[in-house]
Amino acid sequence: MATVQVSEAEKVYILHGIRDDLRVDGRGCEDYRHMEIETDVVSNTDGSAKVTLGHTAVLVGVKAEIGKPRPMLPDEGFLEFFVDCSANATPEFEGRGGEELGTELSNTLYKVFNNKHSIDLKSLSILRGEHCWVLYVDVLLLQCDGNLYDAISVAIKAALFSTKIPKVHISSDEEGSKEIELSDDPFDCIRLRVDHVPCIVTVCKVGHRHVVDATLPEKACSVASVLMAVTQTGAVTCVRKVGGGSLEPESVMEMTETGKRVGKALHAPLMELLQQEEKLGKSRQKVGFLG
Repeated sequence: MATVQVSEAEKVYILHGIRDDLRVDGRGCEDYRHMEIETDVVSNTDGSAKVTLGHTAVLVGVKAEIGKPRPMLPDEGFLEFFVDCSANATPEFEGRGGEELGTELSNTLYKVFNNKHSIDLKSLSILRGEHCWVLYVDVLLLQCDGNLYDAISVAIKAALFSTKIPKVHISSDEEGSKEIELSDDPFDCIRLRVDHVPCIVTVCKVGHRHVVDATLPEKACSVASVLMAVTQTGAVTCVRKVGGGSLEPESVMEMTETGKRVGKALHAPLMELLQQEEKLGKSRQKVGFLG
């Protein structure tokens, strides 16, 4: 994970500000930085999104391919995750510096998103036990300024929202063998329901209080963090502690309640924004370096 060096004087300044619910950039303890979301930014994918959260930038692409279902779940498709930590994001990722972080992020994303509670995996089935859709979700970290998990989860939800999977037509020949034909019509496709797809909320313990969407200097002052995957109803589907410090039971309960409250409030404006952007169609303005 990218880190910064913070002097003792800076730590005191950050801690005192958070204690008074006034962070260095003027936010309250439960406020996110300015977020920009853009979908359909990569042409050779079935769905994509770019999210900028402060100075953290993430690009996600989703590619749908026909594969073989897993033996234990013959009537379901599945998702595969790969995270690439670009050396442009931070010098610490040069060479093989980002491999460990990429593996850690991929494993966490798999636990959060690849389950029947987040996505209707049965809708990805084509022929029970023989063929299914496999969604390959590739994540590229472009810039790193803290709170990677939250930014990635929002980008994945936006990319899945924009994903269009071709409809499959199954025909049988005289011998009874089945053939699969994909529709050539770009409008003849299926869309994924992302209503229950969670967003990750990272709550960092800083001093005697806790904050969401921590910047790198605030992260340097944090003893430990709690990651929570929260749905639009406020249900928590995954919890994980990050950091070497310890947390008291009272702090964990407070941080959990904060994460549930912030995560639940995040979904409604996100879905509204995605639906508004989709209605604009090709008339929407392209922004950023992908414009």
